[in-house]
Amino acid sequence: MSNLAEYLDQKADALVALEQRAASPAYAPSRLAATVTAEGRSGVRRIRIREFQILSDSPADFAGYDLGPSSPEIQLGVLGSCLTHSFLIQAARYGVQLDAVSVEVTGKVDARAGKPGHEDTPVFPHDIAYRIDIDSPASEGSIIMLAAAVERSCPILNLLRQPQSLRRDLRHNKIAARNAAE
Repeated sequence: MSNLAEYLDQKADALVALEQRAASPAYAPSRLAATVTAEGRSGVRRIRIREFQILSDSPADFAGYDLGPSSPEIQLGVLGSCLTHSFLIQAARYGVQLDAVSVEVTGKVDARAGKPGHEDTPVFPHDIAYRIDIDSPASEGSIIMLAAAVERSCPILNLLRQPQSLRRDLRHNKIAARNAAE
């Protein structure tokens, strides 16, 4: 496998261009969107993001067909992807050579959550941890500095660490029909 030097050079150029665009008075934040539908008899969730699709499913022991990762597994993968990318961004920003970077994210889910005797067990993925493996000729101090920069700047890591507000817009065909008749 080749090292990441050429990619980091390209990433550094892209960072400069992005920062210039973001400094423009005409700059507007990017809108993100994902649409998910449950499909037919399988219950597989098809996630559509831009022109891409990801299948999410449950293991057989939870009435799934194991056709894709579960939502909690995808969440851990999203965190790992964002951490890995953030290391690449910070390495490009600070000119630190990386030959390889990988992140393993682990967590737990407990089917007993909320049941008698497990009222305090989280219903969400918990005990989340990540391990970063880096191959680089850079000094230990440079890698520690990169890790600190990643901790400050990784969007998904910070999303998970910070409380978020979420808005719900519930639409139901019977509610719409009743409102239209009134």
